[in-house]
Amino acid sequence: MLPSIMVFGPFAAAVIAYCLGRGEESGNAAAGKRRDLFAVCVTFLELALAIALFYATAKNYTGGILNAPELFSWNALKLDGVFTAGLSLETDGFRAVYALVTAVLWAFTTLFSLDYFKNEREHLSRYFLFNLMTLGATMGVMLSGDLMTTYLFFEILSLTSFTWVMHEETEGAINAGYTYLFIAVIGGLVCFMGLALLQNQAGTLAFDELPEALKAVPASGRGDIRAAAVCILLGFGCKAGMFPVHVWLPKAHPVAPAPASALLSGILTKVGIYGILMTTVKVMTGEEGYGWLVLILGTITMFLGAVLALFSVNLKRTLACSSMSQIGFILVGTAMFSILTALGDEEGATVALSGTMLHMVNHSLLKLSLFCAAGVVVMNIEELELNKIRGFGRKKMLLKIAFFLGLVGIGGVPLFNGYASKTLLHEGITAGIHFLRSGSAVSAVFPAAGATVLSVIEWIFLISGGCTLGYMLKLFICVFVEKNEDPEVQKKYDSITNYWSPAGLISVFGSSLFFVILGIKPVFTRLGNLMTGSDVLLEVHPFSLESLKGGCISLAIGLVIYLVLVRHVFMQNGRYVNLWPEKLDLENLLYRPLLMKWLPGLFGAILSVFGENKILRPLCHYGLRAVSWIARFIATGPDALIALARGTYLREVKPRRTESSERVGRMQLRADEFAEAAKPIVGNFSFALMLACVGIVVILIAMLVMMHF
Repeated sequence: MLPSIMVFGPFAAAVIAYCLGRGEESGNAAAGKRRDLFAVCVTFLELALAIALFYATAKNYTGGILNAPELFSWNALKLDGVFTAGLSLETDGFRAVYALVTAVLWAFTTLFSLDYFKNEREHLSRYFLFNLMTLGATMGVMLSGDLMTTYLFFEILSLTSFTWVMHEETEGAINAGYTYLFIAVIGGLVCFMGLALLQNQAGTLAFDELPEALKAVPASGRGDIRAAAVCILLGFGCKAGMFPVHVWLPKAHPVAPAPASALLSGILTKVGIYGILMTTVKVMTGEEGYGWLVLILGTITMFLGAVLALFSVNLKRTLACSSMSQIGFILVGTAMFSILTALGDEEGATVALSGTMLHMVNHSLLKLSLFCAAGVVVMNIEELELNKIRGFGRKKMLLKIAFFLGLVGIGGVPLFNGYASKTLLHEGITAGIHFLRSGSAVSAVFPAAGATVLSVIEWIFLISGGCTLGYMLKLFICVFVEKNEDPEVQKKYDSITNYWSPAGLISVFGSSLFFVILGIKPVFTRLGNLMTGSDVLLEVHPFSLESLKGGCISLAIGLVIYLVLVRHVFMQNGRYVNLWPEKLDLENLLYRPLLMKWLPGLFGAILSVFGENKILRPLCHYGLRAVSWIARFIATGPDALIALARGTYLREVKPRRTESSERVGRMQLRADEFAEAAKPIVGNFSFALMLACVGIVVILIAMLVMMHF
């Protein structure tokens, strides 16, 4: 069946791609070319299957609810007995659309990889192995029919995408990889706690069954449902880049390869949003308090990401912080759907949900083009700092047009895709304000101040949209309009004419055409109906005076921010400066001290109390010693095995040397390797990966026990 091929096919293809490229590091260039071509063919085949799935879904759409079983029974999949509860794959309008978006991004970024990695041939077999595995896992999430299936594929892609962040193997990449992995593992454990609570109360995690099952939950169990929803929100929020678990996002994107950055920003953050969205729609429908929680977190994420992007002087970091801000916009729309549903405004809730889904699609496509455009800069001059790349694109017209389309798209300029989805999101907020002021609300957590709070959030929404235009103008004018401060460097940049191959042209310029198509009203309104399953065409007027007023206010704010803040505050002596205080890093300010100092100190103090007891002291002493030896083995054991494997089965091919020098060199190599493996490890690749695997094993064991009972 089609969904199962789209999910499990890339996993099989990943192994084949890895085997095809095995000989490249030994000097067989043809092996690398075969692997690259095979990977591109797999992603475009996946795109063809996604188009077929989308076509079948749209063809069956007659104006009714899209997830009717009789419409899509031919492409549904249920594997009973897998992890006891089983795995299920289903399709409806939203799943079909986002499977298509996922396939588009993977095909274009894999094609762009041929250009991006043309001068870098190290570790590409590893890259394409995990790239295709992540494609299968992402499709598994997008086509999942229940939260447990969503969660399982969510955890798989956390492990497989982790290698993207560390691909360059620089110090910054390794540190960012640790942060990404630890946040992912902790988020996965928290999410599983929520799923366990939800399963216990509802008796099912299937999307189609949850709404009815939750109606039967007694009032005494509603507290567990709310706790479960909060845990799931935080767990999926880790991948989405939601505040306060956003710390990995600004660090991972700049150090990852540009094609991987496009996928991390365009798709993997949406995997987290998908989990939050499905939980909101299927589990917390009518829970106004939950909606306000998501609204507050989404507003902070939206505004903080925009501010961080304004301060940034790194091209990819700015785009990464922009992704965080746009995720905030999407969360605000999700929250307004929940609040308006609880208040009884179904029409406003539908508009907010449509804006949420459309902005997910728009942001994915926007970041495909923008990050690949940043990749063109990197692969030509290997720089990202704004003062160094200044003036690079002055005479590169197609690249300039593609980036400009991304600017007006994400900036919310009318007639382009970002304006369409942001207008729907804004109308969702204003619908909540009018509904609360009208006194028609069936309930309200903040009956008196609710409209005032939403009015404040509306202005934060407009200001954040203005910040988006401000930092995107900064990037565009810096790279494509201004001249470099060094005339010789500018001459060098202007002389670069062959700056991309046809693959790069298709990936960057071709994808930017979506920004115009998706800004046309008939396209985005019908697409919105297809995704929401509404049987009535959305009554939206994006070019009405009221809608244009909100968009123009946001654009005016953006121009003021650029002309005043960017040109006179964030530029000093003609150079871009980063004024963000380094101490305001939430990871170093809170999370690392919490895990490495405060919690160990607390438990150490507790153990010291037992250590003073003459009866318990020997037990604690020997117990702690045993634990320390186990911990040391876990830390050093994998590295010792790796060193042993490198010296035997996976021995590196070395140039031929004289017998005496070879003997001395080999002995020194063994000594260095085993000495390094014997050192206590603060954190390295293998230890981090083992921690992740231990976490996953714990989760799977708990799942088996929970499902059995």
